Amino acid sequence: MISTSDFKTGLTVEIDNNVYQIIDFQHVKPGKGAAFVRTKMRNMQNGAVIERTFNPNEKLNPARVERQEVQYLYSDGENYNVMNVETYDQFAVSKEELGDAIKWLKENMNLTILSFKGTIIGVDLPNVVELEVTETAPGIKGDTASGGGKPATLETGAVVNVPFFINVGDKLQIDTRTGNYVKRV
Repeated sequence: MISTSDFKTGLTVEIDNNVYQIIDFQHVKPGKGAAFVRTKMRNMQNGAVIERTFNPNEKLNPARVERQEVQYLYSDGENYNVMNVETYDQFAVSKEELGDAIKWLKENMNLTILSFKGTIIGVDLPNVVELEVTETAPGIKGDTASGGGKPATLETGAVVNVPFFINVGDKLQIDTRTGNYVKRV
């Protein structure tokens, strides 16, 4: 059992057969009344963020989230085939299980699959990926100082806002957590 005094960012707990990851927490000790712990948690199954308060002596069950290092191999149209990097076992993962991670998947990329009681609940990608621009409006000389941006389609099909000086064929670093352009490589 986990006490609320043991809370830390990233901790996973099980509440009502759902897995929640603690995003933020704060121990509050008001002038009047009893102390409490205010938390912001993300439901790992559906991504919803909730706020909840707990008594300081409340106990919660830890969620046993299994992490499996895999390498993305290819897509067969419906499923995404991956290989366990330790056992070399190959298996298919559905689009629903991968969620938004599909936008950043590139063949031979390593990622971590999170599962709870045998069900895939999420995917951890590298923080930054390098992808090539396949389509964007051409850059015009002098546009680099204007500070604006334009949409660019990447090799995975994702569309990202990039500076005007980016051209087709450029390799870019993209932050997978926010979906933002980092730099040209």
